[in-house]
Amino acid sequence: MGSLLPCEICLSEEIIEGEKEPIVVSNGISKETDESYGVVFLPKCHRGAFLLSPLNWLTVLSKETHWSFVFGVIVVNGISQGFGGGTSRVAIDYYWKDVQKVQPSAAQLYQGIVYTPWIVKPIWGLFTDVLPVAGYRRKPYLIIAGLLGVVSMLTLSLHSKLHVMFALLVMTSGSASVAVADVVTDAFVAQNSIAKPALASDMQSLCELSSAIGALLGFSISGILIHAMGSQGVLGLLSIPSLLVLSVGILIKEIPTPNFAYTEVHHKFLKAGQTMLSTLKCPEVWRPCLYMFISISLSLNIHEGMFYWYTDNKEGPSFSQETIGFIFSIGSVGSLLGVLFYQNFLRDFQFRSLLFWGQLLTGFAGMLDLILILRLNLKLGIPDFLFVVLDECISQMIGRIKWMPILVLSSKLCPSGIEGTFFALLMSIENFGLLSASSGGGLLLHTLKVTRTEFNNLWIAILFRNIIRVLPLPLLFLVPKSDPNATILPPEMLMENEVMIGLKEADVELAFLVNS
Repeated sequence: MGSLLPCEICLSEEIIEGEKEPIVVSNGISKETDESYGVVFLPKCHRGAFLLSPLNWLTVLSKETHWSFVFGVIVVNGISQGFGGGTSRVAIDYYWKDVQKVQPSAAQLYQGIVYTPWIVKPIWGLFTDVLPVAGYRRKPYLIIAGLLGVVSMLTLSLHSKLHVMFALLVMTSGSASVAVADVVTDAFVAQNSIAKPALASDMQSLCELSSAIGALLGFSISGILIHAMGSQGVLGLLSIPSLLVLSVGILIKEIPTPNFAYTEVHHKFLKAGQTMLSTLKCPEVWRPCLYMFISISLSLNIHEGMFYWYTDNKEGPSFSQETIGFIFSIGSVGSLLGVLFYQNFLRDFQFRSLLFWGQLLTGFAGMLDLILILRLNLKLGIPDFLFVVLDECISQMIGRIKWMPILVLSSKLCPSGIEGTFFALLMSIENFGLLSASSGGGLLLHTLKVTRTEFNNLWIAILFRNIIRVLPLPLLFLVPKSDPNATILPPEMLMENEVMIGLKEADVELAFLVNS
């Protein structure tokens, strides 16, 4: 790696037309590809080119990062979170309903508890950032995550009469395995986003595209698998993605940390905590974090109430297992379209504008559920199945368009040296919002007495959810007006973190070359 760029360079950014597109132009002078400047050239057509030539896009990402990074993102985000998450979502819904036979409000609450490991992601991030194992900061944690996932999924599959609390504990352990793998991948993404800032949106798009495509495949075959193997058999099958995560831990490229001083771990934890605290005190950081939490927590999750209604043979449309899987797979198509739409048309728009329209459209999209529950679609001559498919596709597409700028914004708020920890902290804030939304949705269903067989008040829950979805709009002033290509952290904080965390980490040497 080359030396760091002096502070007087990199005072501005602009794009110059030509055969190649320099990521950075400093003081009006374009920099050729040179390690001493820490900038790279990409083909001018790389933006949006993945839609026409996915292999070329992946080749560029593999060349600029490393093939094992791309492989790890595809396995963790695409196979483990996407395919495994899509399949397990349907399997777990049927597990709570048919095996444990719990009420929808309880199932909604349990889903929130299972999500708890995602809230404590900063703990996993701290370990991966400051406590290497056998000289590596990331690889061992991926291996541990894979092993934990295998044990958890096989336990749920092989024991047919688990107590509900023990089943909840094992399911939470499985969620923890996915969360640990996710935080390690997030660390690699944040690390590369700082070193290659022009690729930040592309790396987030790779994560989201992998997740969306994997979820599409998972949802598509989930109903067929559950019909053939039962929910517990499918959960056992999900030990395979965990084995692949373990293989990523073995194969992914990481520069080892030789002669690590374990006696300084306490000091490093303290230093990382101080850096996180000082960064959170920055208005450019805590203001968007506050908005993201409020926005997510006010989007109440009443999915379990809708799922029980979907499968009810008296008041609902009585969809089969295969139909449920197909409906959710169409939702994944909508999610994928949302990522593609963002990547090709919205990626350079200001964060505030995107979040305004995303928040507003989310509230309107929720009204489709109200039309369905009140059976107004039948009066319009639209069958339940067709209407639910359209509803799921539109809702997931809008939700993904709203979520993408949040992810990109979060990656821009990470100081160098503790990328994994701080990105995990930001994600945990958002995940705590998801837990609040799930718990609030379960409480709402319980208050309105929505049960396994009683759905008279479900329409009230949907209407209430839709109204409060738009309440965060007056708080959009908390979000910066800047676009995804701009640096959000103030220059003095960047330089302070650079000095404090140090340049001894070879993989983050280029962290602050782009903006002074």
